[in-house]
Amino acid sequence: MPVYRQFLRYTIPTVAAMLVNGLYQVVDGIFIGHYMGADGLAGINLAWPVIATVLGLGMLLGVGTGALSSIKQGEGDWDSAKRILATGLITLVCVAPVIAVIIYFGAPYFLAWQGADNGGMVLARQYLDVLTVGCVFTLGSIATPFLLRNDNSPNLATILMMSGAVTNIVFDYLFIAVMGWQLQGAALATLLSQMVVTLGGGRYFFSNRATLRLTRQCLKVEWQYLPKMVLIGLSSFFMYIYSATTVAFHNSQLAYYGSSVSIGAYAILGYIITVYYLTVEGIANGMQPLASFNYGAKNYQAIRTLLRLSMSIVVLGGIVFVAVVNLFPTAIIGIFNSDDNALIQCAEEAIHLHLFALFFDGFLVVAGAYFQALGHSRKAMFITVGNISVQLPFLFLLPRWFGLDGVWLAFPLSNITLSVVVAIMLWWEVRREIPLSRSVYPTECRR
Repeated sequence: MPVYRQFLRYTIPTVAAMLVNGLYQVVDGIFIGHYMGADGLAGINLAWPVIATVLGLGMLLGVGTGALSSIKQGEGDWDSAKRILATGLITLVCVAPVIAVIIYFGAPYFLAWQGADNGGMVLARQYLDVLTVGCVFTLGSIATPFLLRNDNSPNLATILMMSGAVTNIVFDYLFIAVMGWQLQGAALATLLSQMVVTLGGGRYFFSNRATLRLTRQCLKVEWQYLPKMVLIGLSSFFMYIYSATTVAFHNSQLAYYGSSVSIGAYAILGYIITVYYLTVEGIANGMQPLASFNYGAKNYQAIRTLLRLSMSIVVLGGIVFVAVVNLFPTAIIGIFNSDDNALIQCAEEAIHLHLFALFFDGFLVVAGAYFQALGHSRKAMFITVGNISVQLPFLFLLPRWFGLDGVWLAFPLSNITLSVVVAIMLWWEVRREIPLSRSVYPTECRR
């Protein structure tokens, strides 16, 4: 299959799935913003770093398992690919109780460190208590669609994600708008939607439809694969840790230099960023199995084409996205709250300062996915760790000189700085690792 058709076949449903996945967060934000206002938005934003860490662990297992499995499929080693898949799924189930215990006992201290007042603490705990109970489904909801796409079923992944999104919307309305269960209702709605995705995907891998069909005999941990899976997926985990860390430090700085309204405005920006970020992540995740397969098959020209397509779409699309958001900030903010003038004014100012270089973040995500696809886990992790390491000095120094404006400017300025370094590194690696040669495509391909 020509590489352009492969790219479209994988990225379109993957982007759709990621955007649908984003509806979990965005729909929660819409209901919370309209029915609970700035306090509710601040509460969910205080809980987000913990949520992001759990999602990151799910992505670590999903990306590590899927990428290593795809490489083995590209090499023609289907038995190893199946054993890797089984190892990843068992590991996911086993780590869930450990994560739940850590959240239950550690969340109060973490929320207090972010500067949560009594009201914010209560609201954030409402959400996190539900997350503790359903931790395995939160992990599975982010890992399972990725594994489905690597099993040559991107459309099924999209269908499950859409089903989960519809479930979330229905129960958000019921639990928040009708029953008034606040953030506990939002968490319950999200948990039910995650159950739909996880259980549906798990059933698929034991059915005749699965390329890598699992049986009870397959369900054992192959310890020799775990280190490689963790290394490959580690940069994806750190992408979420990057998100959790930056949100937590932003919350702390916003509480110090601003107020709960500032944290609420930052939550709205987070929902806006989610639309672009998940589109970028969908393109990167759609590219990854194809790049891994072609790298295993030594189709180097296909890898160059995939990288060029992905980068062009995320950067040019990001520029358009930033322009639209800056041209129509009031209308976009009104999706989440149209009554609180202080919140709207703060969010408008934050959009102009915080989002003007958002497309550089897309560039970094695709660069990290490219290195993951080729098994260069250290280079992928460098991007993520570098993103955290570069942003924190900006976040702590700029507010001392510019106050609240300095908090908003830390994100774009750090992204510009890191992108220059990564662009040089990526250019050098492509020239060294991917020789300029014609690809020889098989006339028939299982992918």
